[in-house]
Amino acid sequence: MSPGASGGAGAGGAGAPALAVEGVSHRFGARAALDDVSLAVPQGQFVALLGPNGAGKTTLFAVVTRLYASQAGRVALFGHDLDREPSRALARLGVVFQARTLDTDLTVRQNLLYHAALHGIARKAAEARIAALLDRVGLMDRRDDKIRTLSGGQSRRIEIARALIHGPDLLLLDEPTVGLDLDSRSDIVAIVRALVREEGLSVLWATHIFDEIQPQDRIVVLHGGRIVARGLAGALSEPSGSLETAFRQMTASGPRRVA
Repeated sequence: MSPGASGGAGAGGAGAPALAVEGVSHRFGARAALDDVSLAVPQGQFVALLGPNGAGKTTLFAVVTRLYASQAGRVALFGHDLDREPSRALARLGVVFQARTLDTDLTVRQNLLYHAALHGIARKAAEARIAALLDRVGLMDRRDDKIRTLSGGQSRRIEIARALIHGPDLLLLDEPTVGLDLDSRSDIVAIVRALVREEGLSVLWATHIFDEIQPQDRIVVLHGGRIVARGLAGALSEPSGSLETAFRQMTASGPRRVA
């Protein structure tokens, strides 16, 4: 089982970004949670959305997944406009939200079968996909265990498998390693990076943890609902010597772009 069962990374909108966010703004009353945000995730690449808690990362994910209606701007997935073609756009998308959403009273396999059924996947095909995905995340031996018996890191790996059950080409992960120990965090990062490297999955990874980002990663820095910097992590880090130091400088000044 690999991502792309919905059509492959090049199908429908070949050459278009996996995700294009253009001039998106969103307000909660008088507070601007997002202010003219634009970013792109190229097909087959890992892009990190870096920002502190309250920066607007979760609000942006809610707009991209249509949990919130777009108030201003445009979102497109593989060239499919989210407002005009929501079904075609969202069919290409898998999501791991920050909040844990597995049913703890069901087994791993039952959780995944239920999600597959929601996507209209026939039982036989679902069983094959589940086996392949559990092998991918290293939890085949826990398939008949209830979710409540798993560690936090293991539950997160199951959520990644669940997000991939319908074969999406783009995966959004909102702070997927929050609350996990160092080894579990490393496992999650390694699994997702392998999906990008080996299967061409496109990824937008939202985080505030600097050591999850590698120098070659494209990053978008979100602060106070605005994009304040974007570019390659190594290039943005170089003048100050570390990404954390650079981040503090970025969020204290205006937008900066490095190719």
